[in-house]
Amino acid sequence: MSKKPLPPKPGQQADSHDPIYTSVIDGLKFLYRTKMKPMEETYKFGDFHSPILSDSDIEAKPMVLLLGQYSTGKTTFIRCLLERDFPGQNIGPEPTTDRFNAVMWGAEERVIPGNTAAVQEDKPFRGLSKFGTGFLNKFQCSTLPCPLMEKITFIDTPGVLSGEKQRIGRSYDFPQICEWFAERADMILLLFDAHKLDISDEFKTAIESLRGHDDKIRVVLNKADKISAQQLLRVYGALMWSLGRVIRNPEVMRVYLGSFWDQPLQNEETKKLLEAEMKDLLTDLHSLPRNSAIRRLNDLVKRARLAKVHACIIGHLKNEMPTLFGKEAKQNELIENLATEFKKVHKNGHLPPGDFPDVEKFRENLKLYDISKLPKLHNKMIDAVDEVLMVDFPKLMQQFPIDAKAKPTVLEINPFAAEEDPDFWQQWDSVNFSLYSSRFHSLATSDGKLSGSDAKPIMMESGLPVDMLSKVWKLSDLDKDGRFDVYEFAIAMHMLDCVRDKGISLPESLPSGLIPVAKRSNF
Repeated sequence: MSKKPLPPKPGQQADSHDPIYTSVIDGLKFLYRTKMKPMEETYKFGDFHSPILSDSDIEAKPMVLLLGQYSTGKTTFIRCLLERDFPGQNIGPEPTTDRFNAVMWGAEERVIPGNTAAVQEDKPFRGLSKFGTGFLNKFQCSTLPCPLMEKITFIDTPGVLSGEKQRIGRSYDFPQICEWFAERADMILLLFDAHKLDISDEFKTAIESLRGHDDKIRVVLNKADKISAQQLLRVYGALMWSLGRVIRNPEVMRVYLGSFWDQPLQNEETKKLLEAEMKDLLTDLHSLPRNSAIRRLNDLVKRARLAKVHACIIGHLKNEMPTLFGKEAKQNELIENLATEFKKVHKNGHLPPGDFPDVEKFRENLKLYDISKLPKLHNKMIDAVDEVLMVDFPKLMQQFPIDAKAKPTVLEINPFAAEEDPDFWQQWDSVNFSLYSSRFHSLATSDGKLSGSDAKPIMMESGLPVDMLSKVWKLSDLDKDGRFDVYEFAIAMHMLDCVRDKGISLPESLPSGLIPVAKRSNF
């Protein structure tokens, strides 16, 4: 198929060839893949900052990261919200949770080991592979068919102990893992026990790794019903003082008071206050799915700005290198005076200082590379990212207004659209993607694909003739690899339902309107 045209430049009118997105997330995936990802790969942004994103990273459900020292009630907090036990939970007064546990939706209750979860295309954890088996052996996914899990994923973490022994005993860098999850999380909950407010050195380091994500952080003072109102006032003041020494933020951190477990509140004196606080936190959590698309857009805007500055830095360092002789000496000089080089890039490119990376961290990563072999600055890539920031993202927000609500589909606006237009079934808007994707993910797919042998009995449930099923398979298998991904499966099931229930005739070729934006760049 012909190559998709770029969106218009500022001042130009949009034409009929502009990309049409079915959702904010669909648009973000397309823009990232076509305009941001090429520059990130060229200038090795993933090695210096954050790994390259996949579609599953962008379309992932809102993620809530829970951090706290041991026995602050992180696992019990999740159980309280789910109102039931979940696979892999381990609750006790002693340090019980010894691994990172992603609690998420699944058609059946099971625990997926970390090494397996990190290679599944339908899960947003493929980037964890860079931390190796030392970490993946301490990571797992707990899936369960719970209504809340259809909208939110919780990340339970090991309780942090005081002292050096635990830090040395870990086979992975705890703060680095926290930083990885924090970048992808929609909310970060720091849990404290009202009876012990100490912040250990490792917990302090973990909190410091959250720098840059202050807007996501919420603090929970748990088990607050076991102390009097006077004691609660003193504990709250002590907590704010302790946090002020760790989180260098002029704004006051939001602290929720409560007692999150399956027992009634024990102190009548503070009951109304704690109930109101707990209700506020639940309201905050319930707003996450509604604001998820806006959060993803915000994260990609930040990422695009960082990637642009990173490319300018790499291009500048490359230009400073000699052509023939003295390369090693010049590289050492550039690395030693990196702060000065940053200032040059800032001045020459008129780039915001806040978008520049930490000098020391960048210096350590740069030592692993031969600067003379890094790529020069390509202005076309910079222009593409500028276009994303100044044109594409604003245009996407015009199509889906920032009111924390999803744009209604054609059927939601007019429930009789299908009856008025007999060809409406040929549009992606007519596909009940949530229904078909739920069924797809309920099937055992190790790599995010469904084999022909597994799909055959499901398609035969339609009761249609074999020759018609064969034609549906050929039309739906867009990449012709003999397997279905979630989009191809949805297209196939949609066509089967339309043939069986509406009596449509199968077309000779797949209507272009049925190809989702996520797949259009390949066809």
